[in-house]
Amino acid sequence: MLLIVLVLYLCPGFQCQTEDTELSEDVDFEEYAISDMDPNAAPVRIPRQVKTLLTKETKPHIQELSVQTTIISRYAFTAVSCMWKYVFFYLSNRNVSCGEGEMEVFRMEVTVPGRNRAVFLLTYEELLQRRLGRYEHVTSVRPLQLVSRLSVGVTVVEHSRITYLEVLPLRNGKTPSSNGNGKADGKVGPPVSTVVRQNDTFCKISFTPNIAQQAKIATNGMLGEFVVHYDVERETGTGIGDIQVLDGHFVHYFAPKDLPVVPKNVVFVIDTSASMVGTKIRQTKEALFTILRELRPNDHFNFVTFSKRIRVWQPGKLVPVTPNNIRDAKKFIYMISPTGGTDINGGIQAGSALLSDYLSRKEESHHNSVSLIIFLTDGRPTVGIVQSPAIIGNTKAAVQEKFCLFTIGMGDDVDYRLLERMSLENCGTMRRIPEDADARVMLKGFYDEIGTPLLSDIRVEYSEDAVEYITQNLFTNYFNGSELIVAGKLTNHSSDSLHVQVTASNSERSIVLEKDVSIHEREQETERRLAEAEAGPNVNGYVERLWGYLSVKDGLKGRLRSQTSAERENYTQHTTNLSLTYNFLTPLTQMIVEKPQVLADGTLAQTQKEAEATEAPPPAESSSQLSEDNNSLTPQSLHRNQPPKPTSAVSKATSGVSKLTKKSVTLSKTSADGDPHFVVEVPHSKLTVCFNINGEPGHILRLVTDHKHSGVTVNGALIGAPAPAGSHKEQRTYFNTITIVADKPHRSYIEVTPQKVILDDRDRMILPSSSSISVQTANLGVVIIANTNLTVTILGTIQFVILFHHYNNPAPYQRDHLGFYIANSKGLSKDTHGLLGQFLYEDIGLMQLPGNFSMARENGTQETLGKNISLPSCPALKVKDRTVTVIKKSRRIYSGKQTVDCWFAKNNAAKLIDGQYSDYVVSHLFDTGDWANGTNTH
Repeated sequence: MLLIVLVLYLCPGFQCQTEDTELSEDVDFEEYAISDMDPNAAPVRIPRQVKTLLTKETKPHIQELSVQTTIISRYAFTAVSCMWKYVFFYLSNRNVSCGEGEMEVFRMEVTVPGRNRAVFLLTYEELLQRRLGRYEHVTSVRPLQLVSRLSVGVTVVEHSRITYLEVLPLRNGKTPSSNGNGKADGKVGPPVSTVVRQNDTFCKISFTPNIAQQAKIATNGMLGEFVVHYDVERETGTGIGDIQVLDGHFVHYFAPKDLPVVPKNVVFVIDTSASMVGTKIRQTKEALFTILRELRPNDHFNFVTFSKRIRVWQPGKLVPVTPNNIRDAKKFIYMISPTGGTDINGGIQAGSALLSDYLSRKEESHHNSVSLIIFLTDGRPTVGIVQSPAIIGNTKAAVQEKFCLFTIGMGDDVDYRLLERMSLENCGTMRRIPEDADARVMLKGFYDEIGTPLLSDIRVEYSEDAVEYITQNLFTNYFNGSELIVAGKLTNHSSDSLHVQVTASNSERSIVLEKDVSIHEREQETERRLAEAEAGPNVNGYVERLWGYLSVKDGLKGRLRSQTSAERENYTQHTTNLSLTYNFLTPLTQMIVEKPQVLADGTLAQTQKEAEATEAPPPAESSSQLSEDNNSLTPQSLHRNQPPKPTSAVSKATSGVSKLTKKSVTLSKTSADGDPHFVVEVPHSKLTVCFNINGEPGHILRLVTDHKHSGVTVNGALIGAPAPAGSHKEQRTYFNTITIVADKPHRSYIEVTPQKVILDDRDRMILPSSSSISVQTANLGVVIIANTNLTVTILGTIQFVILFHHYNNPAPYQRDHLGFYIANSKGLSKDTHGLLGQFLYEDIGLMQLPGNFSMARENGTQETLGKNISLPSCPALKVKDRTVTVIKKSRRIYSGKQTVDCWFAKNNAAKLIDGQYSDYVVSHLFDTGDWANGTNTH
């Protein structure tokens, strides 16, 4: 017996193609193939629109076809088994990195000698996405012949109660057979022979038609798609969602309900080139008429059409939803007449300018609204700018992260990779409408998914000491009927509590949802559900595999939108390592299939594995397919002789980073270190000034702010410790967390503690301070010298250094803490402020005050020295119009390795710093608000 194991990812359809069948239509997507079963061959992409003619062989007879799926909390494991003789294996799947509806074909071909049978085993995994208030699982059953033993099974195991379950009639078209609310149309029930067994959190569905029942459906074996819809009970708007824990990993599902709808500002950009003539433009118009009826009273909208010329329905504005405006918009749509070429760049620029100008004029009144562009085309750019990189760059520059771009492609002649890049880099998604689909239904369905925003600017955070390596946790929007999913790896610390915080904005205000979750209780609950459902050993690690899936998906997206070769290489290494660890088949990895040896008598020789274990066939490999853009790299092979080991080292989880050796770092004196002691090197005056800040534990201090110009802000959080015996202070304070926010050209940040560094530049990495690592992203450069320091470079010039201070046996007054140094201020503007930043361009003078100068005591009263008392003159600093008395002191910096002489200002730096201490206390670590007393003037 020949055992061939294929491992592919995401919602495949399964087809068995017969011997002399020619593919009936042009392949409009790229294919992967395994050619001639060469054990050294990588999957091969077949060019678009190439027909494949199969050679004639003995007609195969499929004896058995089984497709069995187990869905554990949205994560689905599917095993396909097909027993036959000659085989052409044809498999399609939804593409991960491309827009929804994007299809790719994976195929392999092998001839099995007479008197032998072949068993093809395929396992794949997918994470179900919630849309329109339900999950959908699709099994494509198209064996192209009647099968003696045909079975399809779907088992669903959920933590929450299943509130909706429906098995749809077999679906044969490419258009979803459901209405806008996700429920099936028509009166026809489940397919014949379907049996459903269900309780509150579990259901088992089987579809086992005999040959007669199959023949009544389709005599050619093209039965169609077996579709299951379901949804689960969820919390109201005040809940933090469902958190599941297993094997040191967690997954967090967040989909609140009963929230007020956020108003939206939407611009529809519609292709009206000549290729849209006929059915396409008719169905597009019908969909737009329906969408207009569903706009809400608080929404604002406009239309842009593009061909070889650009037309704007209402130039220079977005209009509110009123009966007259809806009537006039329908007239505009009705009068659309396709003609000319396709100026994609011009259409996007016009729509972006329209929406951007509107938002800039209405910034305050539309603070709690969601803005988006819905862009539709059926072709490739033929007029104006036609180069994809230029269009992508122009689109990003026009959008400026002010709104999201959703792209829709119709038909076969669309550059779907261009549309995907345009949407992916601008917080949107891409959707494909096949050539023969009902565009009216699919357009309306897509709008329904994004037409009801409930939250914006969602941020999900967890206890620092409990979680590491989390997947995407910042989301631009949350739409009604969808779901946000975050997965993470738990640390090995003994803490049993996981603090979860969700911050977001809705139509009325900013909201904060918080809850402490017991890790042990959640893990026990997860294990109990799995045991009750008898789901089997293959799904026990579903939470970790789900985390791996999302991590690889994030890596592929980051690689796709990377701006430099170094950044792309980081993502490539990161994604490849994770793919190999979890046996995911991606464009960066390849699948090896062993070609069987045919003996002289026509039988098949035993493989080495079969010879080593003749009692049972080797287990089916388990892997997944994650599609991504084309690349010229040589894929690495997937081998799964042993189960994958857990990813624990940072080199595995963030494999784009480089390991470093320890080396010295050149620092400046300008710093905040220790208790904290501030040292300022004043370049213009060639002076060194120092002062102390006696802050309060829990306060967050603004160290540097240049938000309006370079976009850089640095904040530090204080912790407290008791003062040493005999000290004049009541307590000590140290910086235990420092955040560096860089808002230009896009928002990114670094959050540093003595134990870890969190880097978020579109994708999030958590790096331990105990490893020497180098990471380069589009905005930020990060170099960690293990347990010593961190160097952060922003925009190539601005450079900060953070020292890690650790104590092996700390005294009661010692705490692990951080020291902050400004290594290079080039790139920070002259308006920079903050406790340190205000001195970067300050001109401070040193002077001597006469002996009878009126001096301020610490209690705020004044004592004037009499004329008959002779005192020596005292040093003072002239800062703007203020005079600050100082004394000469020495300070130890760089962990005590260097001593500097400085002029020390007492009394919490009174008069030395602008304003007073309270002006530098901010609300949270990511506060980027302006200096409370205006810009720094010199």
